[in-house]
Parts: sequence; C-alpha cells; structure tokens
Amino acid sequence: MSPKGLGWIIVDSLDTMMLMNLTQPLADARRWLHRSLTWDQDQDVNTFETTIRMLGGLLSAHYLSTQLPHAVSKRDSVYLSKAIDLADRLLVAFDSNSGIPYASVNIGKREGIASHADGGASSTAEAATVQLEMKYLSHLTGNDVYWKKAERVMKMLDDQKMEGGLLPIFVHPSHGQFTTREIRLGSRGDSYYEYLAKQYLQTGEPIYRDMWDDALGGIAKHLVTTTRNAALKFVAELPAGVGGPLSPKMDHLVCFLPGTIAMAATEGRPLVDARRDPGWTPQHEDDIELAIEIMNTCWGMYAVTDTGLAPEITWFNATEADLQPGPGDKWLRKESSALSKWKKDFIVKPLDAHNLQRPETVESLFMMYRITGNAMYREWGWKIFQSFQKHTLVPDGEGYTSMNDVRTVPAATRDNMESFWLAHGNGHLCEDREDFC
Repeated sequence: MSPKGLGWIIVDSLDTMMLMNLTQPLADARRWLHRSLTWDQDQDVNTFETTIRMLGGLLSAHYLSTQLPHAVSKRDSVYLSKAIDLADRLLVAFDSNSGIPYASVNIGKREGIASHADGGASSTAEAATVQLEMKYLSHLTGNDVYWKKAERVMKMLDDQKMEGGLLPIFVHPSHGQFTTREIRLGSRGDSYYEYLAKQYLQTGEPIYRDMWDDALGGIAKHLVTTTRNAALKFVAELPAGVGGPLSPKMDHLVCFLPGTIAMAATEGRPLVDARRDPGWTPQHEDDIELAIEIMNTCWGMYAVTDTGLAPEITWFNATEADLQPGPGDKWLRKESSALSKWKKDFIVKPLDAHNLQRPETVESLFMMYRITGNAMYREWGWKIFQSFQKHTLVPDGEGYTSMNDVRTVPAATRDNMESFWLAHGNGHLCEDREDFC
C-alpha cells in the first residue's frame, strides 16, 4: 500500500466516467487529482501496470476531455501535467544496459528495479506494452525522449528475428536476450502482439505492420489448433518453442486476439468498407475468418460454465495429433455450433477456475461488433454483463467482486475489484449498450 495512495481505480476509470457522462463522479475525481495525487512517494510500482493503467488513464482522460463537451473543465490541464510527471519517473526503468525496461520502478526515488523472480528478467509483454502511451506523450509534448526509449525496446526485440515472429516470454534487461524458449499468447506474451497492430495504427510506421503480419502468420502456423469434438480453433502454447509439441492451454488473456486481428485487417474500418478497398486481399479474408473462429472459442469459455463467466485459464480436449508440429488436417475440419460438443472440449481445472474480471473477451466482442456489424457479438457481451451482474455484484450494490470458482452456483466470491473492470470491461459495454449506460 502506497503511503499516500495512488488512486488506481480512480485514474484507470476516468475515461469510463467520461464515456458514461458521470459528471459528478468525474468532478470529484478531477478534484482529487488536483488536491491529493502525488507521485512523490517511496513506492515500488510495476512499470508495465503503471504505464497502461495510470499513464494510459491520464492520457485517455486528456484526449477525451478535448473531444467530449460534457467532460470539459477548467481543471483539465491536470491530466497531462500528472502524466508528464509520472512518465518522467518511469523513464528510469529504461536505464538498463540494453534499454529493456526493468520490471519495477520506485517512483519516489526514481530507481529502476529488476524483477525479484525469473532471474531478474522482464516479461516480453511488459517490456513491449508501454509504447503507445510513451509515443502519444511525445506527440503531445514535443519531447521525443519518451518515444525513443520505447522504440529502442522494439528494435532490440525485432533485431533477434525469431522464427515466425513469435517471441519467448522473458527477456533480460542486462543484455537484451531472451532467457527461455517458451512461447505463449497468454500471460507474459500477450500484449506484445496486441501493441504491434496498435502501434501501426497509431503512428503509421510500416515496420509494425510487417511485424504484425509476420507474427500473425506464425500464430496461425504454429499455435492455432483444433479441439477434438467441436473442431473449435484455439491458441495453444509452445513450452519448448517453435518445433516442439503444443500444450492445450489457453489463458483468458489470449482473447485480446480476435478483436485485434479484425482491427488490423480492416485498419479499424467497418468490414463492408474495408472489403471495397483495392488493397483488400484473400489473406485479409482469412484473417477475418480466424478472428471469427477464435472469438467463438472465447465466447465458449463463458457459455459452458454454470455461472456464464470464464475461468482464468481453459484447457482443451485435443487429440495428440493436433498437438504436434505441422498443419495436419486441423484447418479442414468444420466447427460445430452444438453446445453439447463444446462442453466436452472445455476443461477447467480447480486452480484455474477463478475469474479476475478480465476485459479481453468483451473488448474483442466490442471490436468484432463494430467491425462486422454482427449483432450477435453485442448480445454475447450483454449476456456476459448480465452474468457479472447476477454473480459478482456485492450485496450493497456498490461494486463488483472477483470470483474463486466459475463452475459453481452460488458462486464463491473474493473481496476485491480490479481497476480494469471499470476501465475496460464496463467501458466497452457502455459504448455499445445505451440501456446499460
């Protein structure tokens, strides 16, 4: 606990308050930022989490305050001023021998801190998921130091030219080399890939389009396989790297992927418009089909449980042949829509059955609905919210809690609410359901 409080939920949900037109809570939050929030505290923070939640929250609020008339205030300068102060403190994370950021920073002492686990290595996802925020801050301020620090990380990773654009999940700040062969799109790997597509859309730098295309090709070739009964496509893991056998495990975190694939293929445009573009190719159609198939699997994580909520990790029923390197016939089998078959393919182990209110699936549903126009995705998102409402709303109605086990009703709950539940989960639901807002 930080000495004076950092207001994680307040800062991370500023943009949601703006989108939902919650003018009084927003005014209270803005006043707290002015009067109480200080980064001058002897506090260790995770570099990645602080960048995406706190710096990202402030920058999102700054942007929306220039776009939404109901969110405008004379105090709006606080968002950018607090963001600059925080970013300047986070820059010490990049002061390693390689430029790969340390896992943590003491924001008061302005000291970078190597991870206390994993031999001091930083996770690849965390090292490569600060670029959007740092580059946007350079754009706003004209100070390119943030951009250069973040860009150096990407060059260090790309220069290693890993097969299929698939990166191992740990990289060491002291020398910039990977320290494992393990590859996965769940924890420690996920948002590296997400930020490739988003950096291209943010800055227009073609290198990130190339890196994304390379990585997506590697994902399709080496990681995507098929379940035994319903022939659902899922994204497996490679514990021993490319060329080794697959593990039939898929974190909920991987569900960022379908929305990101669709967004990258269409460059954020409605699919009907993107298909009219002279540059639209059969590969783009294949990408959209893959996004649809993985989206179905992510929805299945919710649909097969008694609570209607997804576990943190799902294991899949797959044949040994479908877990071996090589394409086989996995791409040829037709997916079944029968829920009875789906339930035979989703395996939830006791230690993986908790739900941490993660937003990846609803984020992808939001993007899939906006891009394809298929109202089914909107309804799936609404059903997920209704399940959260039914099983995780706390008795006084003042918040929502994480869950210990999604397999049982009544659900066993915890006593905490993640900041991303308000910042991402509800934010995306709000944008597509006026009756929710």
